[in-house]
Amino acid sequence: MATKCGKCGPGYPTPLEAMKGPREEIVYLPCIYRNTGIEAPDYLATVDVDPKSPQYSQVIHRLPMPYLKDELHHSGWNTCSSCFGDSTKSRNKLILPSFISSRLYVVDVGSEPRAPKLHKVIEPSEFHTKCNLGNLHTSHCLASGEVMISTLGDAQGNAKGGFVLLDGETFEVKGTWEKPGSEAPMGYDFWYQPRHNVMVSTEWAAPNVLKDGFNPADVEAGLYGSSINVWDWQRREIIQTLQMKDGLIPLEVRFLHDPAATQGFVGCALSSSIQRFYKNEGGTWSVEKVIQVPSKKVKGWLLPEMPGLITDILVSLDDRFLYFSNWLHGDIRQYDISNPQKPRLAGQIFLGGSIVKGGPVQVLEDQELKCQPEPLVVKGKRVPGGPQMIQLSLDGKRLYVTSSLYSAWDKQFYPDLIREGSVMLQIDVDTANGGLKLNPNFLVDFGKEPLGPALAHELRYPGGDCSSDIWI
Repeated sequence: MATKCGKCGPGYPTPLEAMKGPREEIVYLPCIYRNTGIEAPDYLATVDVDPKSPQYSQVIHRLPMPYLKDELHHSGWNTCSSCFGDSTKSRNKLILPSFISSRLYVVDVGSEPRAPKLHKVIEPSEFHTKCNLGNLHTSHCLASGEVMISTLGDAQGNAKGGFVLLDGETFEVKGTWEKPGSEAPMGYDFWYQPRHNVMVSTEWAAPNVLKDGFNPADVEAGLYGSSINVWDWQRREIIQTLQMKDGLIPLEVRFLHDPAATQGFVGCALSSSIQRFYKNEGGTWSVEKVIQVPSKKVKGWLLPEMPGLITDILVSLDDRFLYFSNWLHGDIRQYDISNPQKPRLAGQIFLGGSIVKGGPVQVLEDQELKCQPEPLVVKGKRVPGGPQMIQLSLDGKRLYVTSSLYSAWDKQFYPDLIREGSVMLQIDVDTANGGLKLNPNFLVDFGKEPLGPALAHELRYPGGDCSSDIWI
């Protein structure tokens, strides 16, 4: 067993070995106060998810950041399974990039996992002056021992899809990963696979376009991304730009976990489609749409048609199931991807959303549902907002969900999230036949936080998870 090898580095030797890892007992997630009207810093919450614990489904620790209005968003690790062969490495620091302020926090989670503490702050000027990059998003650890972070903008908030490299020990900003002048037109998420000498990155929009909310006119003006970029991992430059059909706002990208696989999926938010990218017979890369969530014709909403708005996706460690959230429609879906070209719907659950009965939106035409779903009530609380960030347990049997997307868009699409705070829920997964069922005993209500309602975002387990570990 990997855990007994004695000279191993962090994580697991393979994704299937990771599935045998211990059950998660705590999770870390950033909580945001920007755009809520509460003048308090964002913080990292530690939540107890051990059913045997007296503090089950409670926030057991809060680590406030030293500044206001950072907009903590996604997080990553100083090192992970890509460094499994290096016994000198230890997964003990959580990397917390700030989406709006461009500040970066390094958090010590190794000394006291249940009570993290701040290790280092890297100011925005470091990224601006050394890289002319800002608006930090995805953080991945590399087999080289470095940490790589994608960006959405330059120092002025214009679109610029570059990548920052940090030293994995000192966290000094080393410069950009990409060759000078080789950045993408836009940036957001990325996933690399050195075995195939490839990296795939996605596009949201310029920070100046999206920071204050969503304007449909910006879509018409072509200010949102609709392509995925394929990079040569060794040469550090784009070799293909794949324009997608029905692929507006490609956000989260996931390769299959098996490092021999030459395919993966990307979730396109605004067009509500899942696209499969793959290496074709000619040795280049192609993309095809494999899932389409139909829009609903509505009354009482921003537009006459409401997209599902696919905001987060993930793949189970055995590459059997694909999960994604429709933040506006309010459902999470589970697809069997045994045949990745033809995903099959295996499970679906509604967790709130914009089309619930009794709300301001009336559905006039729906290709999928016969009636509008009931509001979600958990432990006596009517849950505001819709399902957004998702994280799967290593064994694939528990799916954790939070409801905040990004504070400016939360404020626009779900004002009740600002008033009431977001939630964290847990879904039980049938891994044999497919199926999703709400755990009625689990609710973390971030509306009851000591300083007022907070917006909780991405989830991380201390030992790594489905969307932070890459095997090489």
